[in-house]
Amino acid sequence: MMQNKTTELMSKSEKREQNMKTFHLYALITILCWSVGNTFTKIALAYFSPCPLAALRYVVAFVTFVVIALVIKMKLPQRKDLFWFIFAGATGFFGYTLAFNKGCETVTASTASVILAAVPVITALLANFIYKERLRLLQWAAIAVEFCGVAIMTLMNGLEAIKPGMLWVLIAALSLSTYNLIVRHLTKKYTSLQTSAFSIFAGAILLMVFLPQAVGEVRQVPPVTLIYVVFMGVFASALAYATWAKAFSKAPKTSQVSNYMFLTPFVTGVLEFFLTGAVPDLATILGGIVIFAGLFLFTFGGRERKRKDEISNSASE
Repeated sequence: MMQNKTTELMSKSEKREQNMKTFHLYALITILCWSVGNTFTKIALAYFSPCPLAALRYVVAFVTFVVIALVIKMKLPQRKDLFWFIFAGATGFFGYTLAFNKGCETVTASTASVILAAVPVITALLANFIYKERLRLLQWAAIAVEFCGVAIMTLMNGLEAIKPGMLWVLIAALSLSTYNLIVRHLTKKYTSLQTSAFSIFAGAILLMVFLPQAVGEVRQVPPVTLIYVVFMGVFASALAYATWAKAFSKAPKTSQVSNYMFLTPFVTGVLEFFLTGAVPDLATILGGIVIFAGLFLFTFGGRERKRKDEISNSASE
């Protein structure tokens, strides 16, 4: 009988792990879209002011989700949850995008991505305090390794002079960390599409105040830049935030998803090479290797041991 119980537990554990594996793919899709979006943002800011660019980006995302909502007949959220969607829109879209765009006026996309690498740490600390999501010592060590990778990318080339843009990007990091926690809460009750759609609806409505200025600036923008804006709205916003929410809905802990943001500086640096011709330097390559090592340690380190301990403890009960 004990053997049957152990076998059943192993089967449930394997099934749970199989279901959890998909959150890695969703998180990686998000990071790729965001990294391209970071580079496009820097390019587009040569023609747009930060606030109008944010408004245009989320108008495109708004329209994208309206079409999706009508096609699949998406259910509306409950009235008692409207506050959380408005809060998500204010932090994840209105606050984050305005602060990030403002920061990118004076710092490069790669530097902005390095500062945003603080998001996983901030999110993990907040989740530990609010949701009581405890991390194992090995996972904290992995976060330290990943942060060292980011430090390598920054310090090997010397620190930039302090610029106002750095403070703006730090504000963006705080906004996105708050959004991550709200999404974790909402995806326990709503689908990833609902969570992303209604949050973007709220954020886009808040950004509409800058739409008249955006329309005026569009007249002097090259067509290829408008294509970049459409990409940011459809892929770096609508798709990316939907897959991000999906990852949160499948992962056991908030930090397991937010941890992927450590990849953003490296991926952004590589994409800048392909999109703008900026050659990744030694710091980017070495830092990227360290970040990947830390990510692997965080994701897979100690998993098998933990699984065996769970089976052993349950079988002995």
